Amino acid sequence: MKSGLEDVVAAETVLSDVDGKNGRLIVRGVSLDELVRTSRYEDVLALLFDGFFPLEGSLQAALGRARVEVSGHVARADVELVALPPVDGMRALLARLGDGNDVESALRLVAAPAMFTTALLRRKAGLETVAPDPALGHAADTLRMLTGDMPSEQQASALDRYLVTVSDHGLNASTFASRVIASTQAGLTSSVLAALSALKGPLHGGAPGPVLDMLDAVGSPANAEGWIASELARGERLMGFGHRVYRVRDPRADALKGAVRLLAASGAIDAGRLALAEAVETSALAQLRLKKPDRPLETNVEFYTALLLESLGFPREAFTCVFAMGRVGGWIAHAREQAVDGRLIRPMSVYVGPVPQVAAE
Repeated sequence: MKSGLEDVVAAETVLSDVDGKNGRLIVRGVSLDELVRTSRYEDVLALLFDGFFPLEGSLQAALGRARVEVSGHVARADVELVALPPVDGMRALLARLGDGNDVESALRLVAAPAMFTTALLRRKAGLETVAPDPALGHAADTLRMLTGDMPSEQQASALDRYLVTVSDHGLNASTFASRVIASTQAGLTSSVLAALSALKGPLHGGAPGPVLDMLDAVGSPANAEGWIASELARGERLMGFGHRVYRVRDPRADALKGAVRLLAASGAIDAGRLALAEAVETSALAQLRLKKPDRPLETNVEFYTALLLESLGFPREAFTCVFAMGRVGGWIAHAREQAVDGRLIRPMSVYVGPVPQVAAE
């Protein structure tokens, strides 16, 4: 029995490979470094969907139309739904989409997290929702729908890089949940809802927010060393460090650190906030290596995700929703791969409960 299915191979996939030993992520034959340098989110969607859906014409245009199609659901969100945590409100609206398996259903499911999250956040703040602009790229329009203003090129590029970076990552908990549901031949909406429900758990997609809580608690670069030493002495976990798979630095951390530095160069991130984050990272890595030399605890994707999303205007309680905006493409591709090429997922369990006594004859 393998607790947590540790080291159990449950699928063959053409979609992504996570090399934890060497700190490398490959998506359909392309390294993450190359993807973030050369591709927009729409390009990565085309890469993930290739062979699973018929793709014709401009995917940016098709995704823009899908944002318009799903936007009508926002007007029917009642007061109780708007009052829910953003991820729960977004999940409730997603459940209203049809459970198809075609490319139109897939694109609506990709469009929906961006449309629903930004609309719910604005309504919660007492603001009017912003209608989508189908002519814009997905990242740029997401930020426009969030703030009501056209984002700068650097801001749109930073969110685009984030969506690319988190688009797929092997057989993680949410992706596995998507494949389990797809293996029953349920539709794509059912698979995405299962994946989103897994993602909202704090051990999977809910961790970037506490990184900002940590930065707030440290306060200034001069306090970093002492604060971290105190936390480690009490046995507390440092958010944004360590990963279940990576034995070395998470390659996504460097991709997002690059995006954060580009934002800082354009003035979109407060220089003091970035200096604080870098001081915390440097001190945390040094002290973790001294205190836990046998455990590889390096910077993970959550650390710079927190700084990036904060600078773009997303509140902490919506970070999981933004994660879903990027990962939904991977969930859908894995669901189709499982439905087309896989079997019903039905693992065994070992019963360790009480056994009824057999009556003596």
